[in-house]
Amino acid sequence: MKKIYMLAFLVLIIFWGCKEDKNTDYILSKDHHSYANFNDVRVNHLSLDLTVDFNQQILKGKVDLTLDHFTDATVLILDTRKLVINKVLADGKETSFSLGEEHTIFGQPLSITISKSTQVVSIYYATSPDADALQWLTPEQTLGKKHPFLFSQSQAILARTWIPCQDGPGVKFTYDATIKTDPHLMALMSATNGTQKQSDGIYKFTMKQPISSYLLALTVGDLSFASTGRNSGVYAEPAMLEKSVWELNTMQSMIDSAEQLYGPYAWERYDVVVLPPSFPFGGMENPRLTFATPTIIAGDRSLVALIAHELAHSWSGNLVTNETWNDFWLNEGFTVYFEQRIMEKIFGKPYEEMLTKLGMGELKATLQELEEEGKLADTHLYLDLDGRDPDDGLTDVAYEKGRFFLQKVESVVGRNRFDVFLKKYFEEFRFKTMNTERFVTYLKTHLLTSKEAADIHIQAWVYGPGLPDNALIPYSQELDRVEEAIAGFNNNQLAASEMNTTGYTTHHWLYFLRGLKNLDSTKMADLDEVYHFTETGNSEVACDWYKHCIEQNYTPGFPAMREFLIRVGRRKFLTPLYTRLAKEPVHKAWAKEVYSVAKKGYHSVSYNTIDQILN
Repeated sequence: MKKIYMLAFLVLIIFWGCKEDKNTDYILSKDHHSYANFNDVRVNHLSLDLTVDFNQQILKGKVDLTLDHFTDATVLILDTRKLVINKVLADGKETSFSLGEEHTIFGQPLSITISKSTQVVSIYYATSPDADALQWLTPEQTLGKKHPFLFSQSQAILARTWIPCQDGPGVKFTYDATIKTDPHLMALMSATNGTQKQSDGIYKFTMKQPISSYLLALTVGDLSFASTGRNSGVYAEPAMLEKSVWELNTMQSMIDSAEQLYGPYAWERYDVVVLPPSFPFGGMENPRLTFATPTIIAGDRSLVALIAHELAHSWSGNLVTNETWNDFWLNEGFTVYFEQRIMEKIFGKPYEEMLTKLGMGELKATLQELEEEGKLADTHLYLDLDGRDPDDGLTDVAYEKGRFFLQKVESVVGRNRFDVFLKKYFEEFRFKTMNTERFVTYLKTHLLTSKEAADIHIQAWVYGPGLPDNALIPYSQELDRVEEAIAGFNNNQLAASEMNTTGYTTHHWLYFLRGLKNLDSTKMADLDEVYHFTETGNSEVACDWYKHCIEQNYTPGFPAMREFLIRVGRRKFLTPLYTRLAKEPVHKAWAKEVYSVAKKGYHSVSYNTIDQILN
């Protein structure tokens, strides 16, 4: 009988142990950028009903939040910033709420009284005219010049400026929305989208796959649609549509190639909306609807790697999401690696090799800059962003060091084994989150032998500074021939007209411009006369040329650079140019004058950065 009792006791311990383990599966890592108590009560569905008011430049209406309870908490804490909260209901009955102390970056916690059985919390609210996520454009700031335009940018923690929510990447939820706007305009979201304007200006959306708050997206404007394939298409202002469709005609091939590599596309459609120039990023991977800068419409399809990058996020980032912003490299490092594989599959190995070699150059420049600024910790893949704006982690370290780490893994285990591993990884963790520690454990457990793990030097790559000494050295035969032109021009052995630049693409020119040394005004004029860099319509080339214009005080380039800084709002281009201009008093004064005109056309993501540079 004693043995029976002992056996029963052991079974009970095992049962409760398993039950306890199961009950802790919901726990997410601490998020230093969110006030939300998501390990007590968590949003699983969000339902929006908003009116777009272009006159006041606000969104107003309500959001219903459906909850999952993990503890007996009697308060729901949400993230907000610059929101006007008018009324809150818990299961249809008005309930008390309070806003906490305001933080410049993180906003205010919204604490709402609930019961342990509350199912739905409804919040009636309005955004502020200066909500950081929302860019309101006048008709004059659009291509068509007739109608206003609105777009959002929620990454990293700006969703809280237009929706009260649990604004951390670890919290995933489905959503639906009703958006009311001017009937002359079309509304689109990171959800199901129509292709025609609605005569009543009312648009309804559904996102049935769970996403994080940074992937909530809305744009409203004079937009038209054209298909680019079976489940892909482009939205743009009417005057931009034909150019955009031509430029992005490989979108369907990219989707098909990506599926062959890493499994089925989980989001049904993949569309792109080409936004006005003030969009602060190259692209934003909002599910189903990538937001893209018009600066990729170069007229030669040379910059479509950006679309491959945003598409790749449909697996890395959107499907398997970094649990906190400290783990951001899990999002971007995978995506750059994946982008490289898509481009290789569609355009061939020489094209991919050029992208990889340019990426290494950009990474080394970023590492040097961070080291000179005393930010050695920011050269790690896993970051410590406690108390800081998570945008501080948006550097080439996450993107390129992350990519080269994964390339190192591939080189050790072989491409076939690595592809099998990645396909399994995306399938096993689809619609879930991942943090750095768990990924390293998963990598060692499911792919690497102990010898392979030692050969890769995982600790140095993930938790160490700079670029480990076992990093691969990129090779590009295409760029090797550019080296000859660079050396000849730098050493005064070749004039600009004597260089063989036949067949140069954007990537050749970028490599050439980045390799130039010993410049002076005469050599700048020689290059400009032959290759017309000052007049180029290619934003990537223009940015690298204007860097030289600043450093050499090449005044013929300044009028065009002024127009560029006013016209283009992409932070990737603005930051290096304003940074160089700020180094010399005369140039800084000129930059401030330009910025006084240009700032009204920049998104907050851009102007907050430029404010710091020029102040």
